[in-house]
Amino acid sequence: MSELRGAAETAVRQCLALESEESCAIVTDDKREPIGEALYEVASEITDDAVIVRYPPGETHGSEPPEPVAAAMAGADVVLAPTTKSLSHTRARTEANEAGARVATLPGITEEVFTTGLDADYESIAARCEDVRAQVADADEIRVTTPAGTDIAFGIGDREWLSDTGIVHEAGQMSNLPAGEVFVSPETADGTFVVDGTMRPHGLLEDGQELTFEVENGLVTHISDDEIRKTVEGAAEEVGDAAYNLAELGIGTNVAVTDLVGSVLLDEKAGGTIHIAIGDNAGIGGETEAPIHLDGILREPTVYADGESIDLPTATDA
Repeated sequence: MSELRGAAETAVRQCLALESEESCAIVTDDKREPIGEALYEVASEITDDAVIVRYPPGETHGSEPPEPVAAAMAGADVVLAPTTKSLSHTRARTEANEAGARVATLPGITEEVFTTGLDADYESIAARCEDVRAQVADADEIRVTTPAGTDIAFGIGDREWLSDTGIVHEAGQMSNLPAGEVFVSPETADGTFVVDGTMRPHGLLEDGQELTFEVENGLVTHISDDEIRKTVEGAAEEVGDAAYNLAELGIGTNVAVTDLVGSVLLDEKAGGTIHIAIGDNAGIGGETEAPIHLDGILREPTVYADGESIDLPTATDA
């Protein structure tokens, strides 16, 4: 527990700014209990109105938690959710925000990622998010290329770019922790993207290992990897084409993350990378609901906003 204490202090005090008169719900599961207990220990020192709620791990990322867990989230001023399966793209998280809760989700968090990813200056991360967002906010089209063969264009339309800064001080705000990205749910996309960094269920890809996806009119039409294709096909049995939705384009801004480690939660924040997701985007400004949200991290991208390349934060900026 002592090894987790510093990261828990950063999360509760700096990122969420929990105050003594506020209520706090720590939502965790059987596999992430030590992290949940560390967060609860810090929260309970600040407020007498802190609870910890534990449940069996969800079946998939984006699975809804049990109703009593959702009720605890919606009834709290502050929610921290270190869970095996992500609650970021769930109705429970959305409804908690709509009720005014400040929410930080820590999906798939491990003790190593918790201690490493929260050893950062989140005010600096917030400034880098603002810089990137200013470069892309007014663009109608974003194009991404990579040496691995990515060439894909995103139509942004009326969708808003959002920032995941880790600073969650206002009612209704939400962030992942560890944090550091600027992201959007594009209205449409066309082209090819090649994941050569990290993607579930593989984790960190080996040198030379690449996962190729073809996209047409905002839908993924070809997936080179058998395991990921089966996951998407399984979701499509439930929700149809929504499972193939090109859900997200994200730009990493956390320059403290210098190496990919195989954790999507941490690696998608690495400065100088981008990530592209398939499936649900209803919780991030889109209109598609699906039981999956699969992020793939791409190395060495060049990002163009209406034809002009933008400056991406990298580890050399740290």
